[in-house]
Formats: sequence, structure tokens, C-alpha cells
Amino acid sequence: MPTPPYVHILLVDDHPLVRDGLRARLETIPHFTVVAEAGTADEALHHAATQTIDLTLMDINLAGMNGIELTGRFNALHPEIAVLMLSMHDKAEYVMQAIQAGARGYVLKDAPAQDIISAIDTVMSGGIYYSAGLARQLARPMPPALLLTPREREVLQCIATGKSNKHIARDMNLSVRTVETHRLNIKRKLGIEGQADLIRFALEQTQIR
Repeated sequence: MPTPPYVHILLVDDHPLVRDGLRARLETIPHFTVVAEAGTADEALHHAATQTIDLTLMDINLAGMNGIELTGRFNALHPEIAVLMLSMHDKAEYVMQAIQAGARGYVLKDAPAQDIISAIDTVMSGGIYYSAGLARQLARPMPPALLLTPREREVLQCIATGKSNKHIARDMNLSVRTVETHRLNIKRKLGIEGQADLIRFALEQTQIR
């Protein structure tokens, strides 16, 4: 069996004891390392800008900017960093707000530790993960575009016009690499494989609007 890729993790939670417990559990996994912790949005954004981070475990309840708003900031500024929500809130509205902000998964704090480990591995493999207890609430069909963040929808609109990554980057004042990451995230969320299918979906969404 191949060794899973190494994952550099940022913990974002306003309770130091929660962070201590998470760190202790995660660092028993050979391919996980907790590189930083944050108790506020400002601290989290600082770590994201200055350290190599692959995934952020994000709580919702933060002072000032909450975790869902912070996830939106991460998605806009650092779309290459996967965000996995870890929250005690089990209502579908929180889950959907988090996913629309850019989170790639949502795990409940009272879930078994193995669920958190599985969630991280799933997300880092390109999947989306929800705690089992949320499955029934999320079973209702939903328009695919609602899974996208506002920035991803902007990129999708540009794709519909036939613009290249370079042109989209220039128009949106982003780096080409960031645009490529948004394209990849859009395809992953929508289950789209090829470029032609992505363009077709983008055109369909433009016609719907």
C-alpha cells in the first residue's frame, strides 16, 4: 500500500484545550503534522500567509470573524489550502454555508477521532467529507452551482465566455495559479472530469442566469 501524502495542518479553534487535544490525536498519525495553531481569524490568516499549510481544521465559533466567514477569506486568498470544518453545530444550514464559503468537508466535534482522520485523508485525496450524522439532512437535491463559492462562480462565468486562465487572472486581479486552483475546485465539487464538460456546464449556468 502506498504511503499517504504528508499533510501540514493548521488548527483554528478559540479553545486552547481543544487545540491541544486535536494536536495530540493528529500527531499520532505518521503522515500528519500540525504546523500551527490559531485562536482568532487574524492569527489564522497570518499563518496561512507565512507557512506551508495543506489543510485547515476550522471551528465556526471564533471571536470577531466567524469560521464560515474566515473560510471564505481562505478560499479567496489561499484556495490551495483545503478547509475542513470541525464544529458542534449539526444543522444543515451551517453545513451548506460552510460548503458555499469553500469548505471541503464538515465533521462534528463529537464524532469519533477516526472520522476526523478519514475526513482529512478524503479531502486531501480530492473528495468531500461529511459526518455520518449529517447525511440525512443533506440528502435533498441541490442545484450544483450552489456548491460553489462566490469567487468560484465568478471564475465559472469567465470560463463561459471562453477566457483563458491568463485572461481570467488579469481580469480578476489574481495569479494564474490561483485561477487554476479555482478551476480544479469547481471540477471537483461538480464531479466534472474534462475541460469540455466544464465549459458546457459554465455555458448552461450562464443561460440559466
